[in-house]
Amino acid sequence: MERSLWRMIKTDPLPGALNMALDEVLLDSVQAGTSPPVVRLYRWQPQTVTLGYSQRGVGQVNPAFCKAEGIDIVRRLTGGRAVLHDQEVTYSVISRQEGIFSFGILENYRTIAAVLLHCLKRFGLNAEIAGRHAGTTSDSKVEQSACFTAPAQFEITCSGKKICGSSQKREQDCFLQHGSIPINIDLHKLFCALNNDMSACVETGAARLGEKVGWVNLFRQNPCTIDEVELQLMSSFALLWPVSFIVEGPTEDELEQARQLAKNKYEHSDWHLMEHK
Repeated sequence: MERSLWRMIKTDPLPGALNMALDEVLLDSVQAGTSPPVVRLYRWQPQTVTLGYSQRGVGQVNPAFCKAEGIDIVRRLTGGRAVLHDQEVTYSVISRQEGIFSFGILENYRTIAAVLLHCLKRFGLNAEIAGRHAGTTSDSKVEQSACFTAPAQFEITCSGKKICGSSQKREQDCFLQHGSIPINIDLHKLFCALNNDMSACVETGAARLGEKVGWVNLFRQNPCTIDEVELQLMSSFALLWPVSFIVEGPTEDELEQARQLAKNKYEHSDWHLMEHK
């Protein structure tokens, strides 16, 4: 059986708006048939809070803290809840609903989760895929807005803590899935970035997040690096999927389209902070 051709795209660390714009450009290219399916691995410079598509609004993030700490804010095309992207490996998968993704949205999550699980197990983590009844509720505002506090079905947990978050955008017969594997997390920074209640106790809030949030080096005696996890994730994709990857960067045309889209859309506060009308 002939193996389908995919692109494995790696980019240098980029600002939040440009990262999101490039993913949208790649989604459009796959949908138009001008690009094969894509796995993209990327990082963030500076640190960035991404809001889920339906989280538009100032109540989901602390803009003053983010500005003081040099943290970007941008809203994703995909759903889910807020994520602080810092010391992590971030991925996107962009494909038509065909080939290994011929069986619907939940199978999309399962197929990608198997790769994430394989990667984490190679680092000795006792990780598992969350089941059908995954997910918790919380009275805490910041816990309700933070992605990593509540595992959804087919997301990854380790020792009861969510360690990989994912979200999707579907567009006709194509989908884009975002996700990340945190290598280290600063719980105090995470709490402050997502918390607008100035009367809240940072120590208490960070401790409550720590009961639900996990990261790779939390479970390792010998810390690993972002580079090591990224290389293993690339290997896991190549090993588990019956596809052939071409490892490359985005084209100059894709980058230029992304720059223009970031300038005209993702860099504007009315995209990510203003309330829905």
